[in-house]
Amino acid sequence: MKKVSCIFIVDDDPITVFGIKRMLKSAVECNDIQIFQNGLEAQEAYKERMEKGLAAPNVIFLDINMPIMDGWEFLEALINTDPKEHITVNMITSSIDPLDYKKWNGFKNRCPFNLNFKNKPIFKIESNELGFIEIAS
Repeated sequence: MKKVSCIFIVDDDPITVFGIKRMLKSAVECNDIQIFQNGLEAQEAYKERMEKGLAAPNVIFLDINMPIMDGWEFLEALINTDPKEHITVNMITSSIDPLDYKKWNGFKNRCPFNLNFKNKPIFKIESNELGFIEIAS
Protein backbone atom coordinates (compact mmCIF):
# COMPACT_ATOMS: atom_id res chain seq x y z
CA MET A 1 0.00 0.00 0.00
CA LYS A 2 1.24 3.48 -0.87
CA LYS A 3 2.14 5.80 2.00
CA VAL A 4 1.35 9.51 2.34
CA SER A 5 2.36 11.61 5.35
CA CYS A 6 -0.51 14.14 5.43
CA ILE A 7 -3.83 14.63 3.64
CA PHE A 8 -6.17 17.62 3.93
CA ILE A 9 -9.87 17.14 3.12
CA VAL A 10 -11.50 20.58 2.78
CA ASP A 11 -15.24 20.18 2.32
CA ASP A 12 -18.33 21.28 4.23
CA ASP A 13 -20.32 18.22 3.10
CA PRO A 14 -20.00 15.47 5.75
CA ILE A 15 -21.15 12.75 3.34
CA THR A 16 -18.39 13.58 0.86
CA VAL A 17 -15.82 13.73 3.66
CA PHE A 18 -16.98 10.35 4.96
CA GLY A 19 -16.79 8.85 1.46
CA ILE A 20 -13.30 10.19 0.76
CA LYS A 21 -11.99 8.97 4.12
CA ARG A 22 -13.46 5.53 3.50
CA MET A 23 -11.92 5.28 0.01
CA LEU A 24 -8.55 6.49 1.30
CA LYS A 25 -8.40 3.62 3.80
CA SER A 26 -8.16 1.09 0.99
CA ALA A 27 -5.97 3.22 -1.30
CA VAL A 28 -3.24 4.70 0.88
CA GLU A 29 -1.57 4.51 4.28
CA CYS A 30 -1.81 7.85 6.07
CA ASN A 31 -1.86 8.57 9.79
CA ASP A 32 -2.51 12.29 9.42
CA ILE A 33 -5.81 13.01 7.66
CA GLN A 34 -7.15 16.43 8.61
CA ILE A 35 -10.69 17.63 7.91
CA PHE A 36 -11.71 21.27 7.42
CA GLN A 37 -15.14 22.81 6.88
CA ASN A 38 -13.88 25.67 4.70
CA GLY A 39 -10.82 27.09 3.04
CA LEU A 40 -10.02 29.52 5.85
CA GLU A 41 -9.67 26.70 8.41
CA ALA A 42 -7.42 24.81 6.01
CA GLN A 43 -5.37 27.91 5.22
CA GLU A 44 -4.77 28.56 8.92
CA ALA A 45 -3.76 24.92 9.49
CA TYR A 46 -1.42 25.08 6.49
CA LYS A 47 0.21 28.28 7.81
CA GLU A 48 0.59 26.73 11.26
CA ARG A 49 2.28 23.66 9.75
CA MET A 50 4.72 25.90 7.86
CA GLU A 51 5.47 28.01 10.96
CA LYS A 52 6.21 24.86 12.97
CA GLY A 53 8.47 23.54 10.21
CA LEU A 54 6.18 20.61 9.45
CA ALA A 55 5.81 19.24 5.94
CA ALA A 56 3.03 20.51 3.73
CA PRO A 57 0.15 18.11 3.11
CA ASN A 58 1.01 15.78 0.24
CA VAL A 59 -2.59 15.61 -0.98
CA ILE A 60 -5.52 18.01 -0.69
CA PHE A 61 -9.13 17.24 -1.59
CA LEU A 62 -10.65 20.69 -2.03
CA ASP A 63 -14.32 21.46 -2.53
CA ILE A 64 -14.96 24.45 -4.76
CA ASN A 65 -18.13 25.75 -3.09
CA MET A 66 -17.88 26.33 0.65
CA PRO A 67 -18.87 29.12 3.04
CA ILE A 68 -16.38 31.66 4.44
CA MET A 69 -13.52 30.83 2.03
CA ASP A 70 -14.21 28.74 -1.07
CA GLY A 71 -11.85 26.37 -2.83
CA TRP A 72 -10.74 28.93 -5.42
CA GLU A 73 -9.73 31.43 -2.72
CA PHE A 74 -7.85 28.73 -0.81
CA LEU A 75 -6.08 27.61 -3.99
CA GLU A 76 -5.06 31.20 -4.80
CA ALA A 77 -3.65 31.63 -1.28
CA LEU A 78 -1.82 28.29 -1.52
CA ILE A 79 -0.21 29.26 -4.84
CA ASN A 80 0.89 32.57 -3.32
CA THR A 81 2.76 30.75 -0.52
CA ASP A 82 5.00 29.31 -3.26
CA PRO A 83 5.13 25.82 -1.72
CA LYS A 84 8.49 24.10 -2.06
CA GLU A 85 7.09 20.62 -1.57
CA HIS A 86 5.15 18.50 -4.02
CA ILE A 87 1.40 18.80 -3.40
CA THR A 88 -1.43 17.18 -5.32
CA VAL A 89 -4.65 19.20 -5.14
CA ASN A 90 -7.91 17.57 -6.20
CA MET A 91 -10.63 20.12 -6.86
CA ILE A 92 -13.98 18.46 -6.19
CA THR A 93 -17.41 19.81 -6.99
CA SER A 94 -21.03 18.91 -7.53
CA SER A 95 -21.35 21.90 -9.87
CA ILE A 96 -22.10 21.26 -13.53
CA ASP A 97 -21.24 24.84 -14.45
CA PRO A 98 -18.71 24.73 -17.31
CA LEU A 99 -17.18 27.94 -15.94
CA ASP A 100 -15.82 25.95 -12.98
CA TYR A 101 -13.95 23.64 -15.35
CA LYS A 102 -12.70 26.63 -17.35
CA LYS A 103 -11.53 28.32 -14.15
CA TRP A 104 -9.75 25.11 -13.13
CA ASN A 105 -7.93 25.11 -16.48
CA GLY A 106 -6.78 28.66 -15.81
CA PHE A 107 -5.44 27.69 -12.40
CA LYS A 108 -3.86 24.53 -13.79
CA ASN A 109 -1.68 26.56 -16.16
CA ARG A 110 -0.13 28.62 -13.36
CA CYS A 111 -0.22 26.09 -10.52
CA PRO A 112 3.22 24.85 -9.38
CA PHE A 113 1.81 21.46 -8.37
CA ASN A 114 -0.55 18.75 -9.64
CA LEU A 115 -4.09 20.06 -9.93
CA ASN A 116 -6.89 17.59 -10.69
CA PHE A 117 -10.60 18.19 -11.25
CA LYS A 118 -13.23 15.70 -10.09
CA ASN A 119 -17.02 15.79 -10.01
CA LYS A 120 -19.07 14.59 -7.05
CA PRO A 121 -20.15 12.05 -6.13
CA ILE A 122 -16.76 10.44 -5.90
CA PHE A 123 -16.78 6.67 -6.39
CA LYS A 124 -13.08 5.96 -6.64
CA ILE A 125 -9.78 7.63 -5.83
CA GLU A 126 -7.18 7.15 -8.55
CA SER A 127 -3.45 6.87 -7.84
CA ASN A 128 -2.69 10.15 -9.67
CA GLU A 129 -5.06 11.89 -7.23
CA LEU A 130 -2.75 10.76 -4.44
CA GLY A 131 0.34 12.06 -6.18
CA PHE A 132 1.43 8.71 -7.56
CA ILE A 133 2.22 8.38 -11.22
CA GLU A 134 1.54 5.05 -12.86
CA ILE A 135 4.30 4.05 -15.25
CA ALA A 136 3.39 1.51 -17.91
CA SER A 137 5.91 -1.28 -18.28
